[in-house]
Amino acid sequence: MNQYVKNLNRIEFVVTLACTGRCRHCSEGEHSGAGDHIDAKAAAALVRDVTGKYDITSVMTFGGEPLLYPETVYAVHTAARERNIPKRQLITNGFFSKDQAKIKETARELVQCGVNDICISADAFHQETIPLEPVKAFVMELKKQEIRLRVHPAWLVDRGHDNPYNRRTIEIMKEFEVMGIRQSDGNVIFPSGNALKYLSEYYDLNKSYTNPYEENPTDIQAVCVNPDGGLLGDNIYKTNILEILENYTPED
Repeated sequence: MNQYVKNLNRIEFVVTLACTGRCRHCSEGEHSGAGDHIDAKAAAALVRDVTGKYDITSVMTFGGEPLLYPETVYAVHTAARERNIPKRQLITNGFFSKDQAKIKETARELVQCGVNDICISADAFHQETIPLEPVKAFVMELKKQEIRLRVHPAWLVDRGHDNPYNRRTIEIMKEFEVMGIRQSDGNVIFPSGNALKYLSEYYDLNKSYTNPYEENPTDIQAVCVNPDGGLLGDNIYKTNILEILENYTPED
């Protein structure tokens, strides 16, 4: 087994970079409402192939807004459930439709396909462009399904920093608390993409910031598949995932 990936235990899928939000803190920069997305069958096959050789304990789908392409989300988590992967997580901003019937159906399908942990991205940044009512409607449908559910805010500078964005985020968190939805610790915004473009006044631009989400290239524990199928310097549409993992070197 390749020494650089021998501890692999997590698979992540950026289902799409298309998004229903236009968040000024987004590390990916500007988004459109449509775009590339991972093929559902290819994603499910990857899960099955990797779990045949590695002890995968966690699978996550996110974006962009992954529920713009729910078939891929369902396929990934169905495969993960079949392979007995214990943690099957979705991160979503909760705004993919205003149609109550579709919202209800999506909540039901997520549970049926095997998702068992959902984080709702909500805060001052998301709610600048995403209406809160459809998100709350989705949350209430998920709550009926008795699935593990948390609201996952983004904090500017740090959680305790006093700034207009954090104050607004605290107000939004209180709205979810009234609904009985607890919050996660959230994440601290890393200065890249839109965050660097629109929020630079909150950062010391002479300082070097470490991205907390970067993997150690000599000890890969999580692989992340991009919307075009790319990962670790290769692409799942050109090369089988097990070959990619076996041939990976840090120089890639």
